Amino acid sequence: MKRRHMMGVLLAALMPATRAHAKAVTLLRRGGVLLMRHAVTEPGIGDPPGFRLGDCSTQRTLSDAGRRQAIAAGERLRTAGVRFDEIWSSAWCRCLDTAALMAPNQPVRSEPALNSIFAGQGDRDAQTSALRQLIAGLPQERQVLAITHQVNVLALTGDDLAMGGAILLAPDGRGGIRRLGRIGPDGGQ
Repeated sequence: MKRRHMMGVLLAALMPATRAHAKAVTLLRRGGVLLMRHAVTEPGIGDPPGFRLGDCSTQRTLSDAGRRQAIAAGERLRTAGVRFDEIWSSAWCRCLDTAALMAPNQPVRSEPALNSIFAGQGDRDAQTSALRQLIAGLPQERQVLAITHQVNVLALTGDDLAMGGAILLAPDGRGGIRRLGRIGPDGGQ
């Protein structure tokens, strides 16, 4: 099963974009936040006991397939004409690495609102509210890549994303956010 999943990830990175993906990318070029779950990691859930932020050797990190997935996703977005004005990331290594691989040579801002809220870490309500306010306060034309965790995406949008999946969000002009589309790790949904 593990090998089949890894092959699926590799094939997905090579597949052409679907119409849903193409539509979401077109909308993103006009502005918005691509809220993405980090790329594929080594097997496991959460992090090992005693993990420490800032010490990647203590965390669950990207697998080789995840690194290839992040690089391919960034290349596909650049080819489609997407240029991010800002890159935000959770402080977890798997998120920072996803951001760096997708947008090489661009600064990545560690954003506390994106930090994991898994298993009682962080403050779910406060971080979700802070993230909603960050997105709602962006200029309409701003293009942002935000890398986070499954539980954070679920708390904000109700979507349960696979690793490498993303949702396109934008300010709604009334102090809230709106959902513009979803891009799965396979290129669209």
